[in-house]
Amino acid sequence: MITVTFRFYAELNDFLAPDQRQRRVDRICAVDASVKHSIEALGVPHTEVELILVNGESVGFDRLLQDGDQVAVYPVFEAFDVRPVLRVRETPLRRPRFIADAHLGGLAHKLRMAGFDTLYDNGYPDEDIEAIAVREHRIVLTRDRELLKRRSISHGCYVRALRPEAQLRELFLRLDLAGSVQPFTLCIECNAPLREVAREEVVERVPPGVLAQQERFITCDVCRRVFWEGSHWQRMRALLDTLIAQTPDDAG
Repeated sequence: MITVTFRFYAELNDFLAPDQRQRRVDRICAVDASVKHSIEALGVPHTEVELILVNGESVGFDRLLQDGDQVAVYPVFEAFDVRPVLRVRETPLRRPRFIADAHLGGLAHKLRMAGFDTLYDNGYPDEDIEAIAVREHRIVLTRDRELLKRRSISHGCYVRALRPEAQLRELFLRLDLAGSVQPFTLCIECNAPLREVAREEVVERVPPGVLAQQERFITCDVCRRVFWEGSHWQRMRALLDTLIAQTPDDAG
């Protein structure tokens, strides 16, 4: 057995036992234990990690630990570009295509509203989420830490907030999504592209009062839903405007 010292930074401490947070922790590890295995044994999913320093040198998850190693583990960085020193994966976590687990349907709808390609089905088993994420290079969104520990999932986020609007705000801050927003370009139900249509095309699909008051309509060719700039649209637009305008300092 060997002894290794770990120090986790920022929100990664949320995954640790209370007596291990914000401090150096000495752990007994098996000989030739990997960095990934040792980090996850402490409760931190590897998908939450973007930079690992062992004795001051940036390393990958497969680095084998040695007696006396000093390991510093950092979460996703948005304030500065760490790509020149990254070793844990080929690209950073910030790729705005998602797959959400069964508990995040409300978040999935709001991400689609903001124009982010987000797959969601409350019947997806973990195995399907894993396979789709790997095949389509999607970020897994979940409140299940064990799902994020699956070896083949390289990009994922543990969602801490409980309500959809708070969850959306959390992701905007953590993944710097504001610059990639394309509001009202995807169907919130189907995730399919929306297109603008003439009023004459939707006469039979919208209430007469709406047809009389609205000039602009968009539709989904998959589910045939029609959307217009009513009160619900205005509330969603106001939410997005707030999220786009926010800065990292707002995260507290």
